[in-house]
Amino acid sequence: MELPSKLLDSAVNEFSRLPGVGRKTALRYALHLLKNEKHTSHSLAQSILNMRTQIKFCAQCYNISDTDVCEICLNLSRVQTTICVVQDVRDVMAIENTGMYRGVYHVLGGLISPIEGIGPSDLFIDVLLKRVQENKVSEIIFALSATTEGDTTAFYLSKKLQSFSITISTLARGVSVGDELEYADEITLGRSLQNRIPYKGH
Repeated sequence: MELPSKLLDSAVNEFSRLPGVGRKTALRYALHLLKNEKHTSHSLAQSILNMRTQIKFCAQCYNISDTDVCEICLNLSRVQTTICVVQDVRDVMAIENTGMYRGVYHVLGGLISPIEGIGPSDLFIDVLLKRVQENKVSEIIFALSATTEGDTTAFYLSKKLQSFSITISTLARGVSVGDELEYADEITLGRSLQNRIPYKGH
């Protein structure tokens, strides 16, 4: 697609880097910004810059936050002794949207995947073990995707947590095998969490 402006072409190229955005959609975004007042573009650019430079990762659970410790971890009405272990921040958002969980979280930052070269040391696993050791944690919930990587990660974690006197549970299989948590509907995910079952490693 030949464009009449190199500047427009550059903007389209940047928009098309976003997931699920092809060049036609990227062009529509760019032309929309051109058509509107300049402050619209300035506001968008500033909000993206602020997000990229000012958002922090919670020092306790690694959820995204505007402060050093996130609102969930600071909320004393949450059950601090129950930790839900998830792959990334999108899973925290998905579970929070159900309104059915009152514990806290731990974001691993990924899943163990030898094929992709991701090992335990690449994830926030040691920090989780330290939290369990230093706090009176009574239950760990594995809310990981029902994939080979999710199962591998859960199995590894279960072995690491064996020495602690805690309950280890996992989501009931309302979430289909191969599914990512962020794509599960809120009712299914909420029920899977409420009806969680004891984890049994293979």
